[in-house]
Amino acid sequence: MRVAIVAGELSGDALGGGLLRALRELEPKLEVQGVAGPAMEAAGCRGLVPLERLSVMGLVEVLGRLPELLAIRKRLFRHFLAEPPDVFIGVDAPDFNLPLERRLRERGVRTVHYVSPTVWAWRQGRIRNVARSVDLMLTLFPFEEAFFQDHGIAVRCVGHPLADEIPEHVPKQPARQALGLPLAGPVLALLPGSRLGEVRRLATAMLAAAARASAEMPGLQVVVPCATAPIEAYLAETSRRRAPGLEPMLVPGRAREVISASDAVLAASGTATLETALVKRPLVVVYRVNPLTYAILRRMVKVRFVAMPNLLAGACLAPEFLQGQVRAELITPALLEQLDPATDHSQLLARYRELHLALRRDANRRAAEAVAELARG
Repeated sequence: MRVAIVAGELSGDALGGGLLRALRELEPKLEVQGVAGPAMEAAGCRGLVPLERLSVMGLVEVLGRLPELLAIRKRLFRHFLAEPPDVFIGVDAPDFNLPLERRLRERGVRTVHYVSPTVWAWRQGRIRNVARSVDLMLTLFPFEEAFFQDHGIAVRCVGHPLADEIPEHVPKQPARQALGLPLAGPVLALLPGSRLGEVRRLATAMLAAAARASAEMPGLQVVVPCATAPIEAYLAETSRRRAPGLEPMLVPGRAREVISASDAVLAASGTATLETALVKRPLVVVYRVNPLTYAILRRMVKVRFVAMPNLLAGACLAPEFLQGQVRAELITPALLEQLDPATDHSQLLARYRELHLALRRDANRRAAEAVAELARG
């Protein structure tokens, strides 16, 4: 079986890696090529373009990279026409992948899109383009499956691989031991994102909030997992300049361990918020994009929340601070409440357990089976 696959960022690479590992169990002679990060490459994907060349977000932010992105998509289209796969899989990155899927599908290539575009939240007119582009939509969340069924698009909810990987109960002590942290005392995890651009927009306020919380809570240990070496270098310099005296512990990667070791998490909106909910730690969410991007989105978005745990629950389980609210003096009180041992988190953790069980469906296997069925025709 010949598979082409394109991911647009590290979270998509993780999903693609799990899918490819499960698919190889079904198809031992699997041949895979595309745009991959370390997880997909470890699963046997031959990279055609470095993943980081596609890793860009925001409406305005994309404009500066648009010529390069269009050239990469054109190159991939020609390559996959010259070496047609049995199935093409676009992992997330809908603005990049859906047009590529549509052109390949028009030329007889079967197409799968893995991770629903947020058509249920904004720009619902895109559903017509989705229908033209994909033979099968694979969604992570049950409510997305119902949305696509209502619009006559072939869809299967496979659940979320994180819900399969993460146990129902995750103790703190083993993670603290692995990271060399004290077994006692409060720990705050900061997760400012996996892209340097978003880290630059959020890190100053997040570190300043952590510094204020540390001043209010003596002995607070702040730990920051760093997705890349440039992010680690930026955070080290920003901490020295903007939060002197904080001395956060910067850890290359290992985000899951850092979340597990923590008493509370301050995270950028994204996959980290869902991972925190599944590990069942109290959470505060921040996010900021280019002001013009936000002005456009604010007129179009139809949902109340940005963090996935809040969206899934239909309630504000984790406080959200967006755009102009991303200020240390606003974030700190919410952090201190989440870190306070006297705060009763029992109802919050019960809701997180409900979400966990709803998403636990053996996602990698289900996704691989769906792809194999389509590829075989």
